[in-house]
Amino acid sequence: MPSPDSAGGAYPQGEVCHSEHSLLISMPDETKTNNILVVDDSPTMRRMVITSLGSLRKVKSTQAGSGLEAIERLAIEPVDLMVLDLNMPDMHGMEVIGFVRSHQAYRNIPIVVLTTKGEESSRTEALAAGANRYLTKPFDPRQLADVVGSLLRTT
Repeated sequence: MPSPDSAGGAYPQGEVCHSEHSLLISMPDETKTNNILVVDDSPTMRRMVITSLGSLRKVKSTQAGSGLEAIERLAIEPVDLMVLDLNMPDMHGMEVIGFVRSHQAYRNIPIVVLTTKGEESSRTEALAAGANRYLTKPFDPRQLADVVGSLLRTT
């Protein structure tokens, strides 16, 4: 690391001390409320997911009833994590994952797939496409909250 020059303690032009700033940037924002986008074509399932996440602190939920609506929501407000069903009528969840991972503004959003598709091939395909976690329905509400909480702490 460069040392301050003799003219007032400033670093030479073009060089900046990053040690303090890097520490601050990597620290999670304890005051931030995380927005979770819950995407499922079943209103009942969306309510179940939102209820399951109620134990998490500083979390709010936004809902989308289809893949296309999910993409619209992404453009309207910031999303910190997505809980996504695969089987939806207008746009399959795999297409939503592809869209999110292919756009710079969204590619770092963690995605938790929550689906009835329990086959290993579906799990492998979703994870390879960019899903962070894969859970099957029926689901354990505590497990979902643990997975979401863990992903929010590491982003």
